[in-house]
Amino acid sequence: MSRFMRLMVLFDLPVVTKEERKRYTQFHRFLLQDGYDMVQFSVYARICNGQEAVEKHLARLLSSTPEKGSVRCMQVTEKQFAGMKIVAGKKKKKEDSNFAYQLSFF
Repeated sequence: MSRFMRLMVLFDLPVVTKEERKRYTQFHRFLLQDGYDMVQFSVYARICNGQEAVEKHLARLLSSTPEKGSVRCMQVTEKQFAGMKIVAGKKKKKEDSNFAYQLSFF
């Protein structure tokens, strides 16, 4: 069985001009269409089934990243992601570590 990973994307993009807002919207839509879920504003994560899937989605991310602004990504294991402490707010259903294991049945 492959090891589930989470690919997290953290970004800060300029939205002053009309063109910058357009690029932000395109990037945001790309993330959603590529299976990322919003953890909080400008922080998105997706489940990947093993290192090969992480590399595939990282390549997609690199080809869709706007030129201006700051975009960072981080790969964490499902165990590390599940160990994240929530200081304020509530955990979303898709953040639950059981959600990743349910995907393996399909």
